[in-house]
Amino acid sequence: MIEGVMMRGPKGIASAVRLPNSEIRIDKSEYESATKKNKILGLPFIRGSVALIESLIIGVKALSFSAKFFDDEEDEEEPGWFEKFLTKIFGEKYENAVMGFSLVLSLMFAILLFFVLPSVAMSFIKKLGGGVIFKNLMEGIIRVTIFIIYIFLISRMSDVKRVFQYHGAEHKTIFCYENEEELTVENARKYSTLHPRCGTNFMFIVMLVSIFVFSFLGWPGIIVRIISRILLLPVVAGISYEILKFIGGSDSKIIQTLYYPGLLLQKLTTAQPDDSQLEVAIAALKSVIDEDKEADAW
Repeated sequence: MIEGVMMRGPKGIASAVRLPNSEIRIDKSEYESATKKNKILGLPFIRGSVALIESLIIGVKALSFSAKFFDDEEDEEEPGWFEKFLTKIFGEKYENAVMGFSLVLSLMFAILLFFVLPSVAMSFIKKLGGGVIFKNLMEGIIRVTIFIIYIFLISRMSDVKRVFQYHGAEHKTIFCYENEEELTVENARKYSTLHPRCGTNFMFIVMLVSIFVFSFLGWPGIIVRIISRILLLPVVAGISYEILKFIGGSDSKIIQTLYYPGLLLQKLTTAQPDDSQLEVAIAALKSVIDEDKEADAW
């Protein structure tokens, strides 16, 4: 979020934003995952894809909530043709249309960058020998490399650095809560910014699992390869989600070694927060656990 943190519990969501006047604005809403309402959607390997879609929707809404406090300059400008078009078509549902469009655009960008581009790149490596597994492995290496370069490049942007600091504040606050300490800035400050259940870990696991899953399809032509990559994304997400749940709840040294690369990647997606940012994260989490004292937040 822009200058904020969103916390999610099993029965509610809370977004806290630090306004330009230093006030913390909190938005709370009830929310129950579809995996809780529908037994089929809550089954292992299915719930992962559902959770991913829900997280994207919730994330876009939270981003929209935080953005409206920092767009004063844009409000003074004349709406563009696209905004006028959406307003005319959707009327009062304009904001929902924008969020839906943003979600679809984000998904398309991620699919093109991390799945289509690596597969296309492999087509230009004509002299590459090896069997099916080797080719899929090389494609996976290209995919992971693109992902790491992408994260590194955006982490250099000043606005994104602020987001990553709030990301670090979120992790510290969660650690403090999980260790059953009082949620204060002093207590949260001492914890790590690297958390095993982070979405960064999930994305890294997706990159690795995709190598294994795609290998079962052999090495078809470029068109079939791209289509199959897209169609199998729910399968990859489902498997990755179960792996993340397992390693996130394990204290085994062997398991911790397996998710260590994901933690290293979080050194790019998180940064040390200041006390004001920790206050925002704590405010968000307190709003969630106040709704449900037994909530297993985030």
